[in-house]
Amino acid sequence: MDEVLSAAQLLFCCVDTPPTYSGDADLSRVETVLEEVGDSNDHALVMKSTVPVGTGRSIRRDRDELGYVSNPEFLKEGTAVKDFMEPDRVVIGSDGDGSSGFADRVAKLYEPLGAPIIRTDVASAEMIKLASNAFLATKISFINEIANVSEEVGADVTEVAKGMGLDDRIGPKFLRAGVGFGGSCFPKDVSALKQLAGNTGYHFQLLTAVIEVNELQKRRTIGKLQKHLGSLVGKQIALLGLAFKPDTDDIREATSLVLAARLQSEGANVRVYDPVATDRARELLGGVTIAESALDALDGADGAVLVTEWSEFRELDWGGAVMERMATPLVVDGRNFLDADLLRSAGYTYEGVGR
Repeated sequence: MDEVLSAAQLLFCCVDTPPTYSGDADLSRVETVLEEVGDSNDHALVMKSTVPVGTGRSIRRDRDELGYVSNPEFLKEGTAVKDFMEPDRVVIGSDGDGSSGFADRVAKLYEPLGAPIIRTDVASAEMIKLASNAFLATKISFINEIANVSEEVGADVTEVAKGMGLDDRIGPKFLRAGVGFGGSCFPKDVSALKQLAGNTGYHFQLLTAVIEVNELQKRRTIGKLQKHLGSLVGKQIALLGLAFKPDTDDIREATSLVLAARLQSEGANVRVYDPVATDRARELLGGVTIAESALDALDGADGAVLVTEWSEFRELDWGGAVMERMATPLVVDGRNFLDADLLRSAGYTYEGVGR
């Protein structure tokens, strides 16, 4: 850190803030950074990490010599470099004291990217990050609820989402029904905002429902298998995909881990395959067979669940090699990713989400 402090004045803090058991953010890594930086009126900490609202105020109270700028990140895994170079907006928060000059310099750094720069106070900048992710998670849970109702009334959620998305007040993004959201951001940030509200005495009822809907969506997947197979005791179930989204090996809060555990609790034998995430998931998948290919995972399967929409799963020879390998041609498409008409015409029992 001595070498860093002597060579730079703007110190971007980009450590993780995982959830604690209570749902609050674990700020131990941030605190370690602060301890190593110490007090200095020549440096500013530029907070990229997602922290609870009030963190900046607390840091400035304890270290009034150190400059502080809130600069939350909005990168998506799998497209991080593109998102950095072509941001929707850049948020910069400072409280108008000695940090204002540092905030001006941070703004200058981002000017070449040509994105809107939002200058605000620290608490509002911190809230923008949490509120953005909570809203996107809410949008996902909402379309999943619409999908579940669509299944009951005979509507197709993909058509419903298309019609909704063309309304510019709504937009098409995050309207893809599926088995629920996961990853390192949405579950953590929704819980953190809910907990933050609770710590102030306010019950954030909407986010409570968002979390509940996301959990119930995973249970519905198990129910679809049971609808066709009955008891899952002794059944061979293949999970295609482990990462919480394609183009990453991240399995934090991944739906696949929950599904694997619940299938095992129902007595099923679970086989899994992912193109890149199996090494990371291996120690978390006790009792699960990790296959070397999608075909190996599907070999002898009584049912398959598509969990992550990797392109190679769409390109499998469903009408030939896969059909020959599976014991029962049952596919639960947890992302509405596969060609339903193609699979049904090939003789599969196909279950999508909201279709």
